[in-house]
Amino acid sequence: MGLLARVGSLRAVVAVTVGFIALNMILVVLGNITDYGTNEAFVRHVLAMDTTFGTELKWRAITSPAVVTIVYVAIIAWEAISAVLLTAGTIAYLRDKEDSARKFASAGLLMIVALFLGGFITIGGEWFAMWQSKDWNGIGAALRMVTIAGFALILVHLTPRRATP
Repeated sequence: MGLLARVGSLRAVVAVTVGFIALNMILVVLGNITDYGTNEAFVRHVLAMDTTFGTELKWRAITSPAVVTIVYVAIIAWEAISAVLLTAGTIAYLRDKEDSARKFASAGLLMIVALFLGGFITIGGEWFAMWQSKDWNGIGAALRMVTIAGFALILVHLTPRRATP
């Protein structure tokens, strides 16, 4: 198979896509660790619901510093695990280990969907009414991550076309 055919193959497309998502998650983790205070403030304000309007939902608010720390550290750990899985998937794609690559990539991408759709959009956005906040609303960024990860999951699970003789 020629170089151009390999570069344009589904495996190459998936490897590059998964690889850049892995890099993105590595940078997200690095940012969350090196700029801990800013990103912890985001979690603290969302959980505290202190920038949302109305009072009917405020009973859901969590203001415990210990709980905020646990939630934030859990988010960072979840993101780090997804980055490791995606990196392993990328390496497996590059080494032509299709089954392992698909499993690692799928697990990492599913973790991203779970975090950003389940955690940020559903729990943060709806339960803690993050959508109401002008200052601490991460729904747009979360939707971007869900869209990218969902697109990549589709790519990962496409069956490559076999060349006809």
